[in-house]
Amino acid sequence: MLRGLGLFFLFLPSVIHAQYTDQINSNRPGASIGAFAVGKGIVQFEGGFEYRKFKHQAYNNSTLEGSIAFLSVRWGFLSERLELTYQGAFMFDKLTNKISSQDFVFKRKGFLQNFLGIKYLIYDPFKKEEKINMYSWKANNVFKIKHLIPAVSLTAGANFIFDQNHPYPYGDVFDLFYRPIFYQNLGIPTEKEPFLSLRGVLATQSHFLDRWVFVTNFIYDRYLTEQAARSYILTLTHTFHPLWSVYLENEGINSERYKDIIFRTGAAYLFSNNIQIESSIGVNTNTKPSSLFVNLGVSYRLNFHKDFKSAAEIEYEESMKEEKQLKKTMKKNNKAEKKRARKAKRN
Repeated sequence: MLRGLGLFFLFLPSVIHAQYTDQINSNRPGASIGAFAVGKGIVQFEGGFEYRKFKHQAYNNSTLEGSIAFLSVRWGFLSERLELTYQGAFMFDKLTNKISSQDFVFKRKGFLQNFLGIKYLIYDPFKKEEKINMYSWKANNVFKIKHLIPAVSLTAGANFIFDQNHPYPYGDVFDLFYRPIFYQNLGIPTEKEPFLSLRGVLATQSHFLDRWVFVTNFIYDRYLTEQAARSYILTLTHTFHPLWSVYLENEGINSERYKDIIFRTGAAYLFSNNIQIESSIGVNTNTKPSSLFVNLGVSYRLNFHKDFKSAAEIEYEESMKEEKQLKKTMKKNNKAEKKRARKAKRN
C-alpha cells in the first residue's frame, strides 16, 4: 500500500508525533488501511479505476472482464484519533458463460463494496515526540527497537446492500453459476446477501529504518450473515525519494465460497502536499477463479486542520508575547534615555 504518510516518514523520528501530517496520508493504491486517521479537520477523497480479468477453471474457463470505480471518503472529526470513513466500489462487467457448448454473454453492474464505518486509534507510539539531538546525526537516525512497536487502530462499521437483485452477493462475481437456474427449478432459492452486515478491521502500522512502513490488517467481514469472511493484508512500503514510494502487498481471503491469496505491487507519486497519484498491478494464486488487475488512482485532501493548543500552551504563548513586547518597550526607553543623556552632555 502506498500512502503519503510513508513519504512523510522519510523524516521520522524527529517530526512525527500526531495523526495530522503536512503531506497527504492515503490508503491507496493497496487494499489495506493504515492505523492512523487523516487528522482532525481533514476531508479526503481517494478514488481510482481498475481493470479486472477473471477466468474460472471450475466453470469450463468462463471469463469475466470488468471495470471498477473506487471511491473512499475520509473525515477526521472530534479528535486526532477519530475518522469517519466510506468505502465504495462499483463494477461494470461482461460475463461469458462457457459451461455449455454455446457461449452466453451477460452484462451487469452493481456495488462490490458499500461500507460506512468509524476508525479509532487505540494506541499511538508517536504520541510523545522524540527530542532532537542537536549534536549527533547518528543519534537521530539510528535504528531503535521501539520504532517497531506499531500503532493500533480499530475500524468498525456496516456493509449496505440496496439492490434487491444484487449481481455480486457476498462479493462473488461468478454467483450466477454458483446456483444455476436448474437449482431454482428444484425449489432451491438462490442466495441473497442481507441489506445489512457488519465489518471490523484491526490495523497495525510500524515504521523502521526511516524509510520503511509495515501495515497489517486483520478483517472480519459480513458478520451476521451465513457467509462471514476472514482475511488478512500485509503491506510493506518503501520511500526511496521524498516524492516516490513503492509497495508490496499480500492478501489472504477465507470464506465458504472463496479462498485465495493475492499479491499486489505498485508506486505512488506525491504531486503536492494534498495530492497523490498512484498505480498498481496484482495477480492471485487461485484458478477458481484466476485474476489479473491493473489500477490507476488519485487521492486529494481538503485541509481544514488546526493544531490543538492546550490552555497551558496558550498561556505560555501569551506570556512570550508580553515578554517580547516588554523587551521592545525597554529597548525603546533605553534608546530615548541615551539620546537625552547625549543631548545633556552637549549642553
